[in-house]
Amino acid sequence: MLHRRQQGGWIEVVTGVMFSGKSEELMRRVRRSLIAGRQVQVFKSHLDDRYRGRFQVSSHAGSGLEATPVSSSVEIAERIRGGVHVVAIDEAQFLDLGIVLVVNDLADRGVRVILSGTDMDFRGEPFGPIPHLLAIAEQVDKLHAICVRCGELATRNQRLIDGVPAPAEGPTIHVGGSESYEARCRRCHEVPPVLRDQTSLLDEATESQPGS
Repeated sequence: MLHRRQQGGWIEVVTGVMFSGKSEELMRRVRRSLIAGRQVQVFKSHLDDRYRGRFQVSSHAGSGLEATPVSSSVEIAERIRGGVHVVAIDEAQFLDLGIVLVVNDLADRGVRVILSGTDMDFRGEPFGPIPHLLAIAEQVDKLHAICVRCGELATRNQRLIDGVPAPAEGPTIHVGGSESYEARCRRCHEVPPVLRDQTSLLDEATESQPGS
């Protein structure tokens, strides 16, 4: 970690639905910092290797930026260089809650911290450490996409399996792009329960009868 306290540290979070341009916005801010002559480090979750490999923050639009893949908040803390001005972290929803302590410490030491990540999982529930990061950030920007069903503002991540809405009982983390997800509004978002076969339902009903 840094050992010299600097001035002007803060935390900013870019969040929202998939396909809303979160990574693109993070990259824009990083590039502006580089133009300004700032020392910058960029990290991304090792889970997200959908685009050009594990060493780039990449957007759905195809642009990319060199980054260091990490699997935990501890890795980020251990890799911070002395004298860094800006730390950017993409796909922060995949990290552990320790990231809250790490970025708070960085900001206290004068570092500008930029994070991006989706704030809700495919069920529409808070995702990972993002809600905690939103609470401690000095600046929050929530981006929206366009609902593929009705054209309204999209605020939900619709997970699909073979083109059909994924059931709520599925795993929270499933990395994918347009083949696995759609951006949808609240009204068009669907999270069905697992549909069990009729035989299982009949067996359960029989077992529940008195004397069975």
